[in-house]
Amino acid sequence: MRESSSSRVYQRSNRVHELTCEERAVYDMLEPSRIPQHVAIIMDGNGRWAGKRALKRFLGHQQGAESVQHVVETASRIDLPWLTLYAFSLENNLRRPKSEVSFLMKLLKSYLVSNVKRMNDNNVRMAYIGRTCELPADVQDTMQWAAEQTAKNTGTTLTLALNYGARSEIVDSARSIVHAMIAEAAKRGVSLEDMLAAEGVDDAIKARIDEPQLSANLYTGHMPDPDLLIRTSGEQRISNFLLWQIAYAEIFVTERLWPDFRGLHLLEAIADYQQRERRFGGLGESSDEDLSDVLPTEAELAPR
Repeated sequence: MRESSSSRVYQRSNRVHELTCEERAVYDMLEPSRIPQHVAIIMDGNGRWAGKRALKRFLGHQQGAESVQHVVETASRIDLPWLTLYAFSLENNLRRPKSEVSFLMKLLKSYLVSNVKRMNDNNVRMAYIGRTCELPADVQDTMQWAAEQTAKNTGTTLTLALNYGARSEIVDSARSIVHAMIAEAAKRGVSLEDMLAAEGVDDAIKARIDEPQLSANLYTGHMPDPDLLIRTSGEQRISNFLLWQIAYAEIFVTERLWPDFRGLHLLEAIADYQQRERRFGGLGESSDEDLSDVLPTEAELAPR
């Protein structure tokens, strides 16, 4: 279900007292009614953070894991409903050295085991998107355990994108729709070709393959689309992350490297977001409805 932000009832968080003084100062400037429903973050810069300090690359990843927990706890304290973090891409799995991939898998397991209690203390529920079935079996077991341990929590849903690629997600969604069509035909006791022919191929396909159906079959089909996409490290690219879902998201890019990113910086990004006017392809609420000064008259359109 892709609930719009305007349909939610907002109120000031009752955990504001848990914020740091700096975080509280930013939060107090926010409009609770305009806290985004879903924030997605491309966590970038672990390697560069380590390189700038002449440290081994794995230390950047370790520090990045610390940043995750700082940001998650701040998100839970301001009652952010959905937080999605791009943790490990399909491309990472295919192109990074095997030794680095192996370390990242161990770090993921360690993070989940070490932080489940903190997740529960903060009422955070764990979830995952991506081709997680391709991850090592022991990693999948730990992921499932963490999800089960936090399943009853009702606060922020923390979704880790693991072995994730947006193009592959769209392909998987299309495949799911086709499989559903095949199953429907089998249930009717006819071939897929005969079922489509009986309804008219074009009409049958249009009835089953459209934007709502494609959205519903994405890994994120149960989630609202992101309102705000944050990218750290200053890179100006999307990196194959939530391509379908961020169609109307506001994008915030910070030069700060992910290991240096904290809850304060999440709040600053939200403050920037609240200064914007979301248009969703329209002109925006502040636009003048009288367009006579910008649209051509019939005389101006007439051939000369």
